[in-house]
Amino acid sequence: MENYIVSARKYRPDTFESVVSQKSLTTTLKNAIQTGKLAHAYLFCGPRGVGKTTCARIFAKTINCQNLTAEGEPCNECESCRSFNEQRSYSIYELDAASNNSVEDIRSLNEQVRIPPQVGKYKVYIIDEVHMLSQAAFNAFLKTLEEPPAHAIFILATTEKHKIIPTILSRCQIYDFSRIEASDIIGHLQNIAQKEGIHTEHEALRIIAQKSDGCMRDALSLFDQMASFTQGDLTYNKVIESLNVLDYEYYFRLTEFILEGKVSQSLLLFNEVINKGFEGNIFIEGAASHFRDLLVNSDEATATLFEGSDELRKRYIEQAKRCSSKMLFNAIKLCNNCSMNYRTSRNKRLLVELTMIELVQAGDGDSEDGGQRPKTLKPIFNKAAGSNAPQQEQAKTTAPQGSAAQPAMKEPAAVPSVQAETKQNVGAEAAAETPQRPTVMQGRPAAMQTPKRADTSLGGMFRRSRNAIENVAGTQPAQPGPLPRQAEKAPEAQSRVTNETLTQAWTSYALKLPENERALADRMKILTPQMEGDNVFSIAVDNQMVAEMFEKEAPRIIKGMKQELGEVSLKLVVKVNKVIIERHVSDPGKQYEILAKKNPLVEKLRKELSLELAR
Repeated sequence: MENYIVSARKYRPDTFESVVSQKSLTTTLKNAIQTGKLAHAYLFCGPRGVGKTTCARIFAKTINCQNLTAEGEPCNECESCRSFNEQRSYSIYELDAASNNSVEDIRSLNEQVRIPPQVGKYKVYIIDEVHMLSQAAFNAFLKTLEEPPAHAIFILATTEKHKIIPTILSRCQIYDFSRIEASDIIGHLQNIAQKEGIHTEHEALRIIAQKSDGCMRDALSLFDQMASFTQGDLTYNKVIESLNVLDYEYYFRLTEFILEGKVSQSLLLFNEVINKGFEGNIFIEGAASHFRDLLVNSDEATATLFEGSDELRKRYIEQAKRCSSKMLFNAIKLCNNCSMNYRTSRNKRLLVELTMIELVQAGDGDSEDGGQRPKTLKPIFNKAAGSNAPQQEQAKTTAPQGSAAQPAMKEPAAVPSVQAETKQNVGAEAAAETPQRPTVMQGRPAAMQTPKRADTSLGGMFRRSRNAIENVAGTQPAQPGPLPRQAEKAPEAQSRVTNETLTQAWTSYALKLPENERALADRMKILTPQMEGDNVFSIAVDNQMVAEMFEKEAPRIIKGMKQELGEVSLKLVVKVNKVIIERHVSDPGKQYEILAKKNPLVEKLRKELSLELAR
């Protein structure tokens, strides 16, 4: 049985032409080799699995090749190329900085640099994961990196360029490798599948490319894994089953429920996804990607941004015709907001379910808040909405006809809104607080009504006589409405502010201050204002700087306190406490006398415990 070699090693590029999705960088390196303009140090940086170390090896092999091709590629026939391919070359050294990151390792490297190459023109040192070198190793490497021998070339590779000190970066030519596009990964996997005799579906390879996130090495590892699982038949259903990926059929069904306004079905669909072991954030992020694909397929100009097959593109275009751009944009924003808040949410499932409800309601085109959460949700279940109709009909039947207090409803609402209920409750409370006045009932004058509690005062007898005369004459006294709270107060009560109400208004304003004024709020909370006279109150602070701050903020504080106190004229006086500086007393007896004078409980404690002062 032959030794099995994984695809990441078996199909590793050995020429610049075979490098995937790094055309600009490989062209630059080939031109530098052909023109003989080689730098003494290079830095290859970028994400993992995009070809940094591979390009470094190809570059090192090419500059030592004795018979370059017309395209600037190594010949693979000369002694230098054969020794490199057989891994016995003494002109190319690879150093793993993750395990050789000490000063001694770099000093040993500096000594080897002095020895010229045996075969070839250059001695190339490839240092992988160079950001793992210690600070002392970097400093030991600086001089050699800046002025190496003419036969030495350094190629540094790293995934974290920001961890390399600036003095190293300034001595290198920097090449930034980009992530590999999904289309390039799919094409490379198709070529390997043809060579290996593996049957593949385009959608299966697209799932592998998306799962690899631009890393060719991960894509090749997943490809080998799926080839073993499917026994050489990579279909879409088998791949999503093995990789535990949500099928796009779920998102097509979700979009249909949104367009039809079916909240219950969308919630049941999410429950089906949860039962299959997927987290809510995976589902909502997939929904955001689905709405994005619908949005780009809704316009021919952006249809090229879609990375799926032609058959899947037709399906997206067909569904995108039924969706408005505004609805798709709001749906993407709702999913994005849910994804950002998912990690910090305590009830994650409820967060996703609320987003599902908002998605369905955004599908009818009434959402105009730019994807923000609406303040009130529309009625979801028709049964709940219809259950209130009999109560409204009963209310209309029992209401007295022609009553001034309860006018007839012209258009009964299917579902009472929360705001309307709140206003009715407030009105009921106001009516309860307002004293009841005599009214004219149907066919019964107010004089014939028996009051609940007889008013035997002279004023009450006078009012009853006046009402009786007016009712006999066929007139009805005007019904005054409830008086405002401030109008019921006497003018003297409005102008008088007590220490209690002053402290309450002072503390209330301090609690309303925003977070960026926390210093002012904390100082206000520890201070107690005192009334000094008519509409004048004072506070006592410790130093002049705090006093100047309160004098500056006094107009704004007084204006804010008027919300609690009403329209009263107030004036703030800021006093500065005098600081009494006491000299240090070295005698223990005098120290105790001063302490006991400040706090009499100390003396009481000494007597109860029969303590004596130490001398």
